[in-house]
Amino acid sequence: MKLIFRHILALCLLALPAQAEDVVLGLSSDKVAITATFEGSDILIFGAVKRETAIPEAPLDVIITVAGPSVPVTVRRKDRRFGIWVNTEKVELDAAPSFYAVATTGPLDMVLSNTEDLRHRVSIGRAIRSVGAATMAEDAERFTDALIRIRRDKDAYQTREGAVALDEQTLFRTSISLPANLTEGAYKTRIFLTREGRVVSELNTTIDVRKVGLERWLFTLSREQPMMYGFLSLAIAIAAGWMASAAFQALRRG
Repeated sequence: MKLIFRHILALCLLALPAQAEDVVLGLSSDKVAITATFEGSDILIFGAVKRETAIPEAPLDVIITVAGPSVPVTVRRKDRRFGIWVNTEKVELDAAPSFYAVATTGPLDMVLSNTEDLRHRVSIGRAIRSVGAATMAEDAERFTDALIRIRRDKDAYQTREGAVALDEQTLFRTSISLPANLTEGAYKTRIFLTREGRVVSELNTTIDVRKVGLERWLFTLSREQPMMYGFLSLAIAIAAGWMASAAFQALRRG
């Protein structure tokens, strides 16, 4: 009986139609090296749409997101009390990406419905998880908005509507600017194909961001041997102070 059921299931799966449109993706680089002189990087994301059937009449749109590692974040509100600014209320967000960029072929609310945004968590606000935030403050949404505003100012959060070029409903490309203050880790990259606001295909990949060279060694030393890292930092500070003092004395004698 089990063998018959397996054969029927296999036949049913073979009978299912193939997905009409799929993404064939390319990246200018799937690795980013953070060095002591790292000042940011641009990643070119490009690809094509592979089809089994003719191009549908409804226009195609493309959405590309790049998300850095997500960690819990505490957002605090400052109020002026007795002439000084102090922390008052706080909201703890469950997880917020350290970096998040979303690029589209058109206005986000036009190329993606609210239902699909809720399902796939595409927009910046939906990429931040804040399940228990409502119990911590009456206006918890304002704390999330403040975090988004602060990180937008630092280019850590980016919404680039119309930044994806789409040629002949088939070839697409865009460039994502990564700031200098990147968090190390795997950056999840997602490409969505949408028609009339509905996701018709999705592809996921990752961009690996790692510290290398001296930056990598210092980072590892600070985590694995903090005492030695502290002594090394102190020795470097003393040596730098002595060299500055010696140079100043030499200039005075000259």
